[in-house]
Amino acid sequence: MNGKIVGVVILISALIAGAGLYYLQIYGFYEAVAEEEVTLVSLNTDAPEPILFDSFQAIDADSSPIRYRACFTTTQSLAFLTESYVLIDGPEPRNAPDWFDCFDAAAIGAEITAGTALTFMGAKNVHYGVDRIVAITDDGRGYVWHELNDCGEKAYDGTVVGEECPALPEATQ
Repeated sequence: MNGKIVGVVILISALIAGAGLYYLQIYGFYEAVAEEEVTLVSLNTDAPEPILFDSFQAIDADSSPIRYRACFTTTQSLAFLTESYVLIDGPEPRNAPDWFDCFDAAAIGAEITAGTALTFMGAKNVHYGVDRIVAITDDGRGYVWHELNDCGEKAYDGTVVGEECPALPEATQ
């Protein structure tokens, strides 16, 4: 009889812990982000410059520098953007929680692969080793996410960062 009680207590504890972990990962740490500028890195100045945008929605979490996701629309043409801002190849959008329904990583990735969306550098090192990536479709929908850059990948996997990377912040050394 005591074994059954202990087993039930363990099972209930595991279910509560699992439900709590699921909630924290999917809902708990995310917060809506107030409207902020959407920027792209200029070909001329190598600095982020704001672009025209509307219908901005974003979420972020303090628990990780790569949890940022945003959606917006723009009236600026891809032709203008490609002549003015830094294009990047190869980024893949990161999944967003299902409840943030404007950001569908699979659909965005398919548009990038099909060539109906282009990816731009939004800002370099928004956090140490993390760049902001912006994808804009030919019909003006835009998406933003954070991606580890080479320095970030080295810093977070424990390999030697090297001289080409900026100094690590004090808290992570």
